[in-house]
Parts: sequence; structure tokens; C-alpha cells
Amino acid sequence: MVSAKAIAGPSTSFRPAQQRSGVSSVTVNPPLYQVSCCGPVPCTCCSHSRWPHLTESTCSRLLYIILHVGASALCCLLLSRTVVERVWGKAHRLQMPSGLCGLLFGHSHCPVLSGSGAVYRICAGTATFHLLQAVLLVHLQSPTSLRAQLHNSFWLLKLLFLLGLCAVAFCIPDEHLFPAWHYIGICGGFTFILLQLVLITAFAHSWNKNWQTGASQDCRWSLAMLLATLGFYSMAGVAAVFLFQHYTHPAGCLLNKMLLSLNLCFCGFLSFLSIAPCIRLKQPQSGLLQASIISCYILYLTFSALSSRPPEHVILQGQNHTLCLPGLSKMEPQTPDTSLAVFSAGIMYACVLFACNEASYLAEVFGPLWIIKVYSYEFQKPSLCFCCPETVEPEEGQCGGAARPADQETSPTPPVQAQHLSYSYSAFHFVFFLASLYVMVTLTNWFSYEGAELEKTFTKGSWATFWVKVASCWACVLLYLGLLLAPLCWSPTQDPKPPPIFRRHCHRISIVR
Repeated sequence: MVSAKAIAGPSTSFRPAQQRSGVSSVTVNPPLYQVSCCGPVPCTCCSHSRWPHLTESTCSRLLYIILHVGASALCCLLLSRTVVERVWGKAHRLQMPSGLCGLLFGHSHCPVLSGSGAVYRICAGTATFHLLQAVLLVHLQSPTSLRAQLHNSFWLLKLLFLLGLCAVAFCIPDEHLFPAWHYIGICGGFTFILLQLVLITAFAHSWNKNWQTGASQDCRWSLAMLLATLGFYSMAGVAAVFLFQHYTHPAGCLLNKMLLSLNLCFCGFLSFLSIAPCIRLKQPQSGLLQASIISCYILYLTFSALSSRPPEHVILQGQNHTLCLPGLSKMEPQTPDTSLAVFSAGIMYACVLFACNEASYLAEVFGPLWIIKVYSYEFQKPSLCFCCPETVEPEEGQCGGAARPADQETSPTPPVQAQHLSYSYSAFHFVFFLASLYVMVTLTNWFSYEGAELEKTFTKGSWATFWVKVASCWACVLLYLGLLLAPLCWSPTQDPKPPPIFRRHCHRISIVR
């Protein structure tokens, strides 16, 4: 593919860039008034010449990620009682000034500017920001259109618009905001969890299928599969020992013991099914690699659930003990430790950002039904970067738009019709809309948002959060089980049409934005 960034303006000067592999690109010097990224010039023009080269799509995604991380960090600060008390000197909450409250609402009952109300309002602003862009960018095809510039440019205006949406949300009274937005957040949060489960199962399925293709051609791929499988099962075993050692106690924690035992049984059952003869008869490429990846993810969800549950309190030897939390000794009092909970939250947020980027890419490659088509994708040859194919085979035998004779020399400058999006802009913003709702309900303990505090979330936990994570773990088991058993329901006479596949010999010239 040809990668280029070229935005011409009235006073734009062009300078040839370094050639890589015989392919030249063009670097643009924008007018001075556009360097601040306030106008229609993409943000790649703001990078310094000594910085690493960033494509327009990469830079835009990084800036949207920074906006989302900033909004999430602000939610955590306003949800923390310690931060509010130290910065504003107020106990438990911070309210809007009474004068401004009377001017806006005509009464003295002011919305709270901290706690769960602040989290709901900030996430309402960010969710609306991404949802509006998702609607405006539906069916976008060309990266040079006016709507594409809305996604890649005007960063200062979009930042001011985002701040304006959050400010408007703070002007909505609590009795009008919480009832409706709470149920919207719950639905959006569960939808995002299902999306994450689809992505992780598709990731494991694609990895196993790709390396199985290589194993049939070269024994080195078989060795790589064996090492990867042993590595994932080793991590799963270490995680199981860690959870039994730190989240169980001889005097209690019966729920933790039952949950760990049940999920380990699920891991063993799924591993057995992955290599069962009846499964391999329908899916010859099914193997232990995908089962080992799913086992690791199941144990991560188990760890996330156990670190989110409230502790147990029992009396041992005349002393009140707190159990089911990480402690140094089984017979010593266990004190709340936030390090593991923060570590679990960090992994969770990394998965959120991965889901937002990967879902938008798959939506552009496979189309609206990517959730189904991604499982039917067949690899032609193995690759270490199996999740990032380059081009898609066109449906009608054409390659990148208009047909071109085989003996015709390819023009060095790609036409406008051949330009192609590297990921779906609309799907990118819609997944970020769901991610904003997921972060909102996760920080505010899902169903019990009244009185939510950041310190309680990390030290005392919540039964609502615990059961949501347990349910997501079991949903992952059911989803992977369905992927294994679904081919058994097909009739032997059925010969489904293979899905479009990626072909690297398809010489389509496109511009990655």
C-alpha cells in the first residue's frame, strides 16, 4: 500500500520525503495559521520533524485516546473523597455555587459536582460527543471528504465542544439525569462487555487458525504453537495458585473456593473439547492454543471478580478478622490492599482501549457483520501479524475500485476513487460511546451508584460489580463453547460459501488516513 499525507492549501509547500522500498511519500508544510491543529489540516502536521513518523489515522486515534483517558482520570479524581477533601476542603461532596444554581434552576437545590453525579455527567458528555460523531460518519468511504476532516481535524473546536457538552450535563438536575441515564449506562456497559468477549474469542480463534496453517507447512510453526500453548497454560496455572493462596482462607471464603474450582473445571472442559475427535472432525484446525488463551482470560476475569467483592468478617481467637483479601499469612489479620485492585483496573482499561481500536478496524475490513464474519476468515499463509491483514478481496473480481488491465503500468499517484479508510470512523466512535458508558457504570458500582466512592471501589468492593464480572466470565465460557459446538449443528450436505479473504497479491493502491 502507498502511505501518503497530502493536504494542499493556498500556501502549502511540498517537500519530498524519504523513499522506503521504492515508494515515495509527500510531506506537507501547512500555512502558519493551521499549525495549531485548529483548522482542517490533520494533526500529523503538528508533529515535530525529529519525532517518529505518525500516519493520520494513528495520530487521530492517539488524540481520541488521550481525550478518553483524560475524561476517565477526571472521573476518578471527582469520585475520590480524599481528593475532594484535600483540594476543596469539603466533606464528601462539592456543590455548585448557590448563586449560579439559582440563576440556572431558579432554586437552591444544586447538583453535586463530585461523587457519582460528577461521573455520570462527565461520561454523559463524552458519550454524547462520540455518539454524535458516529452518526455523522456513517457510510463514510473516502478519507478526503468533508466528514473525514471532521474526524481528523478541528481538534481545538472539538475539545471546546466536548467541554461544552460536559458543562451542559452539569446543569441537568439529579432527578432528571439519574433515572434515565442509569439504565442507558447499564445497557451500554453490558453491550461493551459482550463486544470485548467477541474480540478476545476471535483473537484466540484467529491466532490458532493462522499458526495451524503454518504448522501444516513448516515444523517451526508447530514448535511456536507448542511453546505458546505451554506459556499460556503456565500463566493460567500460576494465576490459579495465586488466587487460591491470596483469595481463600481456611476459616471462610467458601464462595471464592467454589468460584475458583468451577472456573478451573470450565477451563479443563473447554480444553478437552478443543481437541475432541467430534470437534476436530468439523473443525480440523481446532487446538489447544485457543483453549489456553481463553483459559488465561477466564482466570483474569475470575481475579477481577474476586478483587471486586466485599471482604468477609469473622471472629477468630477472640479477634475480628477480615478474610478473602490478599494477606501475608493465613492466620494473621488481612488488611485491605489496593495494589491488586489497581492492577486489575489497569488491565481492564487497557482492554477497553484495545477493544475500541480493534473493533473499528474489523468493522472496516469485514463490514457491518464483522462479529460473524471474523470467525469464518481463512488464512492463506501464516504470519506473526495475523490480526492486521492488508487488503480484502473484492466481491466482483475487481481490485480497489475500477478494473485495470494487467499490462498497464500503475500510476505513482493514486486516484481519489482508490483511497480507502484504514478503519471505520463511525464504528470507532460508537465503540468509544459504549466504552464511556462502561467506564461510568464500572466506577459507580453498576447498580448501586448511590454513595459510590473510589476508595470503596478499590478496598471494600461491591456485590453488584462482583456478580457482573462473574457473569461476564461465564458468558465467555458460553461463547467459546458455542463456537466449538456450532459446526456440529450444520448439515453434512451444506457447503457454505467461503467468506471474502485477504490477499496480499491484490495490488490495490490506497491511502491510509
